[in-house]
Amino acid sequence: MIRTVLVYVGLDLVGDGVMKLPFLACLRALYPEARITWLAGQGKTVFAGTLAPLAQGLIDEVIEDAAIGGKASELLRRPLEGRAFDLVIDTQRRVMTTLILRRIRHDRFISAAAGWRLSDAVPPSGRHKRPSMLGQMLALLEAATGRAPPPPPPLRLEPALAVEASRRLPPGPVYVGLAPGAGGKHKCWPLERFLAVAAELSQQGCRPVFLLGPAERHWEEAIRARQPDALLPLTDADQPPLTIALAGRLAAAIANDSGTGHMLAAGGAPLLSLFGPTAPEKFAPFAARLAVIRAQDFGGAEMDAIPVSAVSAALAKILKA
Repeated sequence: MIRTVLVYVGLDLVGDGVMKLPFLACLRALYPEARITWLAGQGKTVFAGTLAPLAQGLIDEVIEDAAIGGKASELLRRPLEGRAFDLVIDTQRRVMTTLILRRIRHDRFISAAAGWRLSDAVPPSGRHKRPSMLGQMLALLEAATGRAPPPPPPLRLEPALAVEASRRLPPGPVYVGLAPGAGGKHKCWPLERFLAVAAELSQQGCRPVFLLGPAERHWEEAIRARQPDALLPLTDADQPPLTIALAGRLAAAIANDSGTGHMLAAGGAPLLSLFGPTAPEKFAPFAARLAVIRAQDFGGAEMDAIPVSAVSAALAKILKA
């Protein structure tokens, strides 16, 4: 029986942490009684900070800045001396780091490093590298259990988050989220086209909800001028958990390849994900209901190749479903 689990990561930024939430939910579903320790060996983890509210009930202990897994000299000692774990899951692939982690006392060790040659088990579906980070992490659970992991259960949010999300998006309207931002302009569908979709939604009786981060705040004036009935429920002071809570209030959402897209998926919003220069097979969010539109399907590689008509049609299908 697995009573203690150690998961090793190098570090977690906000985007990394949001993408790892489905893995954490699956891990807890597979080992509901285990004490789960999250070890950030090379830096900080957002599960000790920004995303800590979402990790409640999923992680029992967080260790960060552990200085484990970086130097060959660590092979001469035993990391986390005095501790032992029933299961150690190594989420990275650097062979030296994996060799260091194997020195932690354990009963079972799972790692994809060196083509799974240092792991006590391999996934029944094969040793091949999955294209997405989440797929690679779920393969670790498949190796640990000997079967495909179940779909991740919905995230359990703090009651206060759900109450605040309901206050900002009160019951009644059919809300549709629009997240026009991304980490780089090359990943952004033009704002004008998001506004065109928002206008169509208003005509259909839906309420557009624009989800802007601090880097997109300069778009607020244009959105309010062009779409006065649209809601902009987020402020610069809000943290990612509230975005995830708001996702549960949405009938559907549209997002670029962005952290906000992953937050909307984590919150359970049916999602239409727009891709151009980046690959959906690698970066698509893990949504319960997901549709993907690629610029390449319309003869281009840049985001402006995607027409409004295609987005409107795909969104209509999601809303109808």
